[in-house]
Amino acid sequence: MKRWGILTGLLLLLVVLFTGCGASNSAGSSSGKQILRVGMDASYPPFGSQDQDTQDYVGYDVDIIRAIGEEEGFEVQISNRSFDGLIPALQSHDIDVAINDITITDERRQNVDFSKRYYIAGLGAVVKADNDTIHTAKDLEGKTLGVSIGSTGEEAARKIPGANVRVFNAINEAFLEVQNGGVDAVINDIPTNEYYVSHTGGQGVRTAELALTREDLGIAVLKGNTELLDKIDDGLAKLKKNGKFTAIYKKWFGKEPPAELLQDE
Repeated sequence: MKRWGILTGLLLLLVVLFTGCGASNSAGSSSGKQILRVGMDASYPPFGSQDQDTQDYVGYDVDIIRAIGEEEGFEVQISNRSFDGLIPALQSHDIDVAINDITITDERRQNVDFSKRYYIAGLGAVVKADNDTIHTAKDLEGKTLGVSIGSTGEEAARKIPGANVRVFNAINEAFLEVQNGGVDAVINDIPTNEYYVSHTGGQGVRTAELALTREDLGIAVLKGNTELLDKIDDGLAKLKKNGKFTAIYKKWFGKEPPAELLQDE
């Protein structure tokens, strides 16, 4: 019995070591494909959200990672997590990939590896429609600013002289607060800002005529997981070549992707 226990233990150890590389194995997959466990904060339309009727995940990020999965033979499984919990979830091996309107920064590169960029973004502001005091970046000085926790919007807001920064767990909470007058402006990615304003029918808010930064978005994997990163980059390059990337981009943003984005293969 002791010998059998030792052999069983060795077999279990080998299984753990084998499945620790790349994505999860195909156990539990009805398709027999490798499972790619994807984490995102589903409160960032048009990048990622949940359909109110079906509860299915929808958005640009969702379509991109599922299309990469199809190209590379993965079964994509998405879980909803807080934005600031995505990198810790990668480090604890709870997920294989994080895709969530994540800006590639040197600070984040210390903890994760990024794919080639799949979107070129920038930071802007949402203010109340009757706010006639915020039109430029300088106008944000000394104002109360709403941001989502752990975002580049928070980083940018903290650099604005005299700003009172209020941090929210989800960006939709910050948007509601600017509607209610609790903050003067929300600092967040321009596409999400524009999507929010257009889908609330105005409802007393507008996007300010300013752009604080220009940013590249990437898909994050655990630092050192070059095998999975190569597959993500390979799938992304295939999408850009076969036209699927352009179709997804036009679906969510209503225009052609910039030429420089398509050249990143």
